[in-house]
Amino acid sequence: MKQVKIGIVGLGFMGTTHWGVYKGLKNAKITAIADVDAKKCKGDVSAVVGNIGGGDNSKPLDLTGVNVYESARALVNDADVDIVDICVPTPDHADIVCAALAAGKHVFCEKPLCRDAAQLKRIVAAVRKAKTFFNVGLCVRAWPEYRHAYEYFRSGKAGKMKSATFKRISPSVDGNAWRNWFMDGKMSGGALLDLHVHDADEVNYFFGMPKSVTAVGATGVVSKGGVDHVVATYDYGNGALVMAEGGWAAAKGTPFEMSFTIVCEKATLKLDASGYHIYPVKGKPITPKLDVKAGPTGWHQELAYFVNCVAKGVKPEKYQTIDSVEKTMKLVFAEERSVKGRKSVKL
Repeated sequence: MKQVKIGIVGLGFMGTTHWGVYKGLKNAKITAIADVDAKKCKGDVSAVVGNIGGGDNSKPLDLTGVNVYESARALVNDADVDIVDICVPTPDHADIVCAALAAGKHVFCEKPLCRDAAQLKRIVAAVRKAKTFFNVGLCVRAWPEYRHAYEYFRSGKAGKMKSATFKRISPSVDGNAWRNWFMDGKMSGGALLDLHVHDADEVNYFFGMPKSVTAVGATGVVSKGGVDHVVATYDYGNGALVMAEGGWAAAKGTPFEMSFTIVCEKATLKLDASGYHIYPVKGKPITPKLDVKAGPTGWHQELAYFVNCVAKGVKPEKYQTIDSVEKTMKLVFAEERSVKGRKSVKL
């Protein structure tokens, strides 16, 4: 079996999450890591914490046989790396993505793809020019419950959508990252860009781009200048109500919540604390059997798929294309303008 060689840039919560997923893939081998933190370069990730999961992110990493770098550029130039996996602060994505693609590497970049429209334009141009593969960590597209709901809805079995609500509430992430960069709104964009982006993406993924968006937000509640809680409504011009809410201002002990309710003509699709169920207008409730062969989370699903595509030389388009990701980023940037301008923004 051909092993795809992985280089991970950034060993925070997502970088260590990816480490764990790759370690469980028979056709993946981590050959390099890069981080500006000297402790992490020695495998000491004890300071790593997250807002969801409860896995082994803070356990020491065995770096035996792994090339260790202090800079992303050095890792990009490592001939023993096939995929550059980028898990660094958002404003740094564009430079590393473009450098890695130019070097002929496949690239997996964590969400959000970038911090502003200028960076988005650079990345999209580089991806379209590249001969290698590219995917973004919009993991909710691959999350088994969301994926099943997407396929069920898109099949037409549920009928026409009447209303849809998506929700993602996190305990505070203050202190959860390198130099606490999440709390710098200019870097992270607050919960709107770093957390709520998943549900804005699901809106785009399920229903396509709306005609306009209206968003209200609480700014600077826990961060400096970031939109820490947002409620957005999406206008499709057909009378359907589509809404998404997200925030990371809740107390540290608050359980992480991710949920949706999609009300359609023939059935309601719902994910909440009780699980994922389909409630037909006629007939008994359905608890679908989910495809978890690659793993129980969207992280497992998306990374296993991307590695398989690289191994087989098949362009990865099951979950996303650069066009769809570009639209999602334009949508969240429109929400950011709506919050700041206190008005609807056309798309």
